[in-house]
Amino acid sequence: MGETLDGVKTYGVILAGGVGARLGLSVPKQMIKVAGKTILEHSVDAFDAHPMIDEVIVMITPGWTERVATLLGARHAKLSLILEGGVTRNETTRRALDAIDADEAKILLHDAVRPLVDERVVADCVRALDHHDAVDVVIPSSDTVVMVDEDDVITRIPDRSRLRRGQTPQAFKLTTLREAYARAIEDPYFSATDDCGVVVRYLPDVPVKCVLGSESNIKVTHPVDLTIADKLFQLATRSAPSRSPDQLAAALRGKVIVVLGGSYGIGAEIARIAKSAGAAVVAHGRSSTGLHVQDLAAIEAALADVAAAEGHIDAVVLTAGVLKLGPLAAMTPDEIDESIAVNYTAAVKVARAAHPHLARSGGSLLLFTSSAYTRGRANYSLYSSSKAAVVNLTQALAEEWAPDGVRVNVVNPERAETPMRLSAFGEEPAGTLLSAERVAHAALDTLASDLTGVVVDVRRENRPG
Repeated sequence: MGETLDGVKTYGVILAGGVGARLGLSVPKQMIKVAGKTILEHSVDAFDAHPMIDEVIVMITPGWTERVATLLGARHAKLSLILEGGVTRNETTRRALDAIDADEAKILLHDAVRPLVDERVVADCVRALDHHDAVDVVIPSSDTVVMVDEDDVITRIPDRSRLRRGQTPQAFKLTTLREAYARAIEDPYFSATDDCGVVVRYLPDVPVKCVLGSESNIKVTHPVDLTIADKLFQLATRSAPSRSPDQLAAALRGKVIVVLGGSYGIGAEIARIAKSAGAAVVAHGRSSTGLHVQDLAAIEAALADVAAAEGHIDAVVLTAGVLKLGPLAAMTPDEIDESIAVNYTAAVKVARAAHPHLARSGGSLLLFTSSAYTRGRANYSLYSSSKAAVVNLTQALAEEWAPDGVRVNVVNPERAETPMRLSAFGEEPAGTLLSAERVAHAALDTLASDLTGVVVDVRRENRPG
């Protein structure tokens, strides 16, 4: 077990030297777009946004440094170097080690083609280096692994309970990995497929600690992986960063927030909590101010009035919704029109009306979906399809509006105790529903964050402590 590291930097090194041969591509596989961004951008974003990472270094395929510099631009504050990798993975790692100007550091080496690495995995690696010199990310093997001879005849079936599948990042104390490579270079037969393998082989007395990875942290290697990664991004959710009342007040004080659908339920709770935190809040609703979210002109006028009175708008929140249950064939034309207009096209109209105000303030648009968005269900056809469309709209607008500094997110609450739900389902057992207040807190935590393009899950087990 190593000594605790205090006061040293933590580097995230993105290894992006692949060429995409197995995908049949003419460009490096990390430059292929998935869910609106290149695979490389997703991986760099994960490390650049992580609070425990100090600097990010990208090791890229030779000949691609200028194009990658243009792609990543100045929007990654922690990105310090973009360097050409070597012919092999090991040579690329050595170049990265040489580029780090420090006697000691924490270093996390991550395959660029694992774009779905999550914040928890990175944090676990960084923390593990406080007590260990080398760390690998692994997941249990769900498949039986067999060993075969040259004739493809099974020679051994290892105990699956002792087998793990390796992922990245792999994390090391800088001195440890440098020493392992210094010894490896002296071996004329040196070859390794990853960096933990170098430590295991050349520093056998250094234990490599394993931390749990994630099934979604897939490596994009084969054509089917592109489809899987795209779907995982589509379904990916996060919890809102939880803030104490004092922290929330500090983030919201003086902000101007417009809530559409603020007459009752979640919208009314958002307005109440935001006001108590010191925000200037204007809440509109059909039953309180007569504003219909289907009416673009009315939305534009309402936002213009707020901007004129307050000088700017920092956030627009749309919580309005209508739940019409039953088979599509049994619905009237008016019911169909209202369901689509309130649950989907209202979001489009609000977004269009809000954009110029939010672009001026660098503000946020917050929409709402439902767990019904992941799969269509009988008797929910219009509701679930509209909510799926809202998620896609959020993800698209987050990319479109990023150059303007506007953040767009969507809240996905578990079944919540709202007047809309009460009207549709009647009274339900106590304790089985989220409170509107709990959802409102998560919504405001999201507005106070730097998140964009995210589906924010709100679950009963995620209550703030």
